[in-house]
Amino acid sequence: MESGRTPRLLAVANQKGGVGKTTTAVNLATALSAVGQNVLLVDLDPQGNASTGLGVKRSSITKSVYDVLFGDSEVYEVAVQTKVPRLSIVPSSVHLSGAEIELVSASKREHRLKAALRKPLPYDYVIVDCPPSLNLLTLNALVAVDSIVVPLQCEFYALEGLSQLIKTVGRVQKHFNKSLDIHGVVLTMFDRRNRLSAQVAADVRDYFGEKVYKTVIPRNVRLSEAPSHGLPAIVYDMKCAGAQAYIRLAREIIGRERKLLKEQNVA
Repeated sequence: MESGRTPRLLAVANQKGGVGKTTTAVNLATALSAVGQNVLLVDLDPQGNASTGLGVKRSSITKSVYDVLFGDSEVYEVAVQTKVPRLSIVPSSVHLSGAEIELVSASKREHRLKAALRKPLPYDYVIVDCPPSLNLLTLNALVAVDSIVVPLQCEFYALEGLSQLIKTVGRVQKHFNKSLDIHGVVLTMFDRRNRLSAQVAADVRDYFGEKVYKTVIPRNVRLSEAPSHGLPAIVYDMKCAGAQAYIRLAREIIGRERKLLKEQNVA
């Protein structure tokens, strides 16, 4: 079943909840699929919102990411094809809620997801949706992936909350994954009518520079409605502002990837 090359591995991470993390993971994965990429979404959050947001019913899950981390299951054995062409998901399950405790005493506890993903797989991209905390599950993701996509809500405390994540990235680079970097920061829940949103966006761009994606995700009711229907917003209402923004974000990420590859080939 394994074929091709090792895919590009991206984690969607922010220890702060309510910033649009899972919405970004689901819709970015869907958008990448929509522009022709073969994508695997790994739901590493015990809440399992990415799984339900793609229509995977908990009662139908026989194997999950838990079996990848603690069993002998391969990723492709656990992956479930979604309603979206070219998009599969390794679902979460109730068993993952105890994984944090089990990982504490497990051998090679930081490298378990890496062992599963750092190999030839039939995908162009693997997107990992992390829990809203900097725990051992999130650490597994940061050790495994190439880069992090950081969703950042346009609110007053946005930058303040990022400092802990940046420190964690530095520690992971030092001890586990020296090539890890922040692929980009995506501004979410942007309200053009709100001066604060514009000010936060300006502050973030001053701080992170070109690391901030040009694409901004607007505050959009259709993005909020879509998960209750078990659909990504891009399928639920492709013409809505939120869905269109995620398609632009996917194209921007692919563009950055091509630029990076070109620079590596030149070097």
